[in-house]
Amino acid sequence: MTRQRARQRAAQRRALRRGVGVAAVASALVVGTALPAAAGATGGTGGTGVTAVTGGSGHGGTRTAMDTAVRTEGLPGMVATARSGKDSWTTAIGTADTATGQPRSARERFRIGSVTKMFVATVLLQLQAEGRLDLDDTVDRWLPGVVSGNGNDGSAITVRQLLNHTSGLFAYDDDPGMAAVLFTPQFLSRRYDTWTPEQLVRIAVSHPPVFAPGAKREYSNTNYILAGMIVAEVTGHPYGTEIERRILRPLGLSGTSVPGTASAVPRPHARGYSKLFGGSPTPLDTTELNPSTAGAAGEIISTTDDLTRFLSALMRGRLLPQAELDEMLTTEGPGGLGIGGGTLSCGVAVWGHDGGIHGSSTLALATRDGRHSVAFNTNADWFTGKLKLAEAEFCG
Repeated sequence: MTRQRARQRAAQRRALRRGVGVAAVASALVVGTALPAAAGATGGTGGTGVTAVTGGSGHGGTRTAMDTAVRTEGLPGMVATARSGKDSWTTAIGTADTATGQPRSARERFRIGSVTKMFVATVLLQLQAEGRLDLDDTVDRWLPGVVSGNGNDGSAITVRQLLNHTSGLFAYDDDPGMAAVLFTPQFLSRRYDTWTPEQLVRIAVSHPPVFAPGAKREYSNTNYILAGMIVAEVTGHPYGTEIERRILRPLGLSGTSVPGTASAVPRPHARGYSKLFGGSPTPLDTTELNPSTAGAAGEIISTTDDLTRFLSALMRGRLLPQAELDEMLTTEGPGGLGIGGGTLSCGVAVWGHDGGIHGSSTLALATRDGRHSVAFNTNADWFTGKLKLAEAEFCG
């Protein structure tokens, strides 16, 4: 495979894994797309219809968009929770297990992939608010010598540049050897391997930087592996412990966890189905995996209910002082820190992130005032229609 072709394949994998997340939401959502009418899509056969709905009315367009996505993209199932003011709505469509036909449930836990980045960025901004670090500190200030070699220089990269993806660091999961582990059938025999953050960073810095720090923006999971390491260095605790202490327990997010190297998803959960981000023509069951390959870039497990509560609390200032929240939601330069923002076709501005990891695709969005939030999950990793779901919920 030529170098150019390898870069194209890597870019395609990144697009599937992040969808309309930090790197793409500002452009994709600003342009927006009108959701076409889908006649007859509210029911469906073959396990793609609405199997459970609770809460208020007014989400018919969202249910239709979900059902259309499940049918047209060949997804097993989908769940969603939306909050608007004091009202909450949940729905579940399709199957949790294609072998048994078990329907999906909105109570299920699932891997949220890069939505994890919003939690990590929130902790780092809390630490800045406490005066324990500054986002303009260099990486070397906290991790001396970790980012070095092959033109990489941690003394020239700031924590802020990690959070907004302007560091220029090579994405470790684009390394050919690592890509073979993650995105080819080799994954099935390597899925229980443990990878340390240090190992992942060493893979990244074995490559030259993609560009000089601050020169432009390119999404790289390496940034958040380092961000998690910095949280541990500043606090003396693993980044997951700080997320639990600072976010999960105060908000009562009992369905959310940071699994570390544990391969199982807590019950209840759906089976997860993967096409290895283009590496397999047919879906494979990848429910169990050691998420240390994602670490602070994407290992968290959550529920749609917890994600909507997290985003609402974040936007309403319950997790960050106003100065840090404004900094997180900056629209200047490369944009937000661990979060993306954009305007839908109907003029509604939303903030959030999405994430893809083997067997799971997730989207979580909220309005700036936190009054309207939504989270979707499908137990498949080849879903590309998240923007249509956003349009249906916020514009429908």
